[in-house]
Amino acid sequence: MSKLARVSLPKALAYRGGQPMIAWLLHRISGIGIVFFVSMHILAAFFLYSVESTSTTGLVSDALTAFYEALPMQVFMLFAVLFHAINGLRIVVLDMFPALWKYNREAMWVQWAVFLPMFLLPAALMIMRVQI
Repeated sequence: MSKLARVSLPKALAYRGGQPMIAWLLHRISGIGIVFFVSMHILAAFFLYSVESTSTTGLVSDALTAFYEALPMQVFMLFAVLFHAINGLRIVVLDMFPALWKYNREAMWVQWAVFLPMFLLPAALMIMRVQI
């Protein structure tokens, strides 16, 4: 019979996956976020144009539209689309050239170096409401 481990809760829940696991997790979250956003967009359009106009369908359409047009959702979508695309490109390049897998960590740093300016500048402009 095994002994119980004497590990504190914070130590047991501590993240030990490193940078590859964070990239994997963010890739999944961004993909789910994109599917969620597109689904809401389609539902809002469906309720707006396809269903006979009633007060209930108008409210549903307006609520969905207000949610996906809100600034936090727009900034999240910018993050999700850019991160998913750039991380996907890194994965495709490494899959096409298997000899480069030994440089996976370096490729992740390049990915972040490309992603952060592409995300932070437009996000800052969106938050400051700058019209271009």
